[in-house]
Amino acid sequence: MLYLSELSRMIEVAKLAASLVLKYYKNGFHVEIKSDDSPVTEADKESDKLIRDYLKKYFPNYAFLTEEEKDDLSRLENDFVFIVDPLDGTKDFVEYDDEFSVNIALCYKHEIVASVIAIPVYNLIYYSLKGYGSYKLDLNLNQTSKIFTSNKLSDLTVLKSRYHSIKEEMDEVKKHQDLIKEVKTAGSAYKACLIAEGKAEISYRLSLGTKEWDTAAFTLLIKEAGGEVLDLKKNEILYNRKDVKNGYYIIVSNIKNFLYD
Repeated sequence: MLYLSELSRMIEVAKLAASLVLKYYKNGFHVEIKSDDSPVTEADKESDKLIRDYLKKYFPNYAFLTEEEKDDLSRLENDFVFIVDPLDGTKDFVEYDDEFSVNIALCYKHEIVASVIAIPVYNLIYYSLKGYGSYKLDLNLNQTSKIFTSNKLSDLTVLKSRYHSIKEEMDEVKKHQDLIKEVKTAGSAYKACLIAEGKAEISYRLSLGTKEWDTAAFTLLIKEAGGEVLDLKKNEILYNRKDVKNGYYIIVSNIKNFLYD
């Protein structure tokens, strides 16, 4: 089974990073503001270092693209790249709303082939492997289940960002209000996890600001669960690009043509 060794190590280090992040969450942290006006804490930096050090030990020839480390463009010459957001949803973390995550993805030749998303407060691990599906590990119950996107075509639930939702996204909801039942708020990559396990159907991102590490892990999680993450031209997002900034995109369950137009 291709990439199973990498996935196993990614799950283990995601657990370690989740525990580290939780310690800061419970005991306090200092917030700095980066040059792009986004917040960063000790938890972001220490989680990043832990993940990189751990994975480098087992996969020394793989490259890295992480939010908290200076981008080394030599990664563009490497077929294998770990794409890491050591604390996705730092605003969620700072505001103590519980819905932040640790995101780790493995990219092979511009395609995500293995991914892990840890939700520290809820003690959940979501993971996926190319060709083998998506899974949810509930560490509270020590139980793993295969997950699938919803097959609903009406009475749909849309998930919006707590801090980045904009008018254009709500305009789309109004446009399709005959099919959409409700709009809920969820944090960071947790929105995609909920869609992957069939608890919602759509999430729009019609503003700029996300980068590869924000979306890489959930791109495969959604795809292997039966949905898609597409740009507004209905193309899949490629990874390990020179420009790591994402454009607009939509996360959908099984609703292949339910796109912004």
